[in-house]
Amino acid sequence: MNILAVGDIVGTIGVKELQKRLQKIKNEYNVDFAIVNGENAAEGMGITLKNFKDILSAGADCVTMGNHTWGKKEIFSFIDEPKLIRPANYPKSVCGKGYNIYKCKDKKIAVINALGRAEISIMLDNPFEVVREIIQKIKSEVDVIMFDFHAEATAEKKAMAYYLDGEITAIFGTHTHTQTADEQILEKGTAFITDIGMTGPKNGVIGMDKDAALKRFTTSLPERYKIATGEAMFNSVLFEIDDNTNKVTKIVKINH
Repeated sequence: MNILAVGDIVGTIGVKELQKRLQKIKNEYNVDFAIVNGENAAEGMGITLKNFKDILSAGADCVTMGNHTWGKKEIFSFIDEPKLIRPANYPKSVCGKGYNIYKCKDKKIAVINALGRAEISIMLDNPFEVVREIIQKIKSEVDVIMFDFHAEATAEKKAMAYYLDGEITAIFGTHTHTQTADEQILEKGTAFITDIGMTGPKNGVIGMDKDAALKRFTTSLPERYKIATGEAMFNSVLFEIDDNTNKVTKIVKINH
């Protein structure tokens, strides 16, 4: 089985790049299941219903979120869609689901989403405890567990990987919009990469207009961010999974 994880979709440019690339990549690499992070799809802040539908029609099998989950109020009208997953470490009373289970090629695939706490202003429940609780609940009924850990700090992501090594199929980081070069299969078999990157404007600062970013950094004055324009980039990671062991045998970065 081949599972593809696509880095944070940033703005309309990112959505269009996904529509341009995803189905071709799925065909070329025999992708069975595609996970796309969509929390920046609405011009960098949240996701709209149109964004969600466009991402699914492009070939995504589920959409994960992050710290901008509630960036657009209309998400409350479709947050309970089974193919949309928000961070699991929000309080249990919050609408939406932090994980879901999907059927694919006679396999059951669980996809979990959680938000890190280090260097992120939103203070939620401890993701280590929440995700471990979910795994204990579902591990007997699923074959594959994929975990999108939306976090800022490299150390928190790596610590989570060691914490869950042998418990899940793969953990991949999102949020920093910069793909890392540390893909690896850990000692007990869990695949890990700190961040899978982004799909959106190439000539910006993590997808944002570089002039606005430069003004903020050089003057310390407030400046509204806006999506950069121009050429787009597509970052993704393919996890090749052995059908007998349900463990990752190879990690391939696919970028355009």
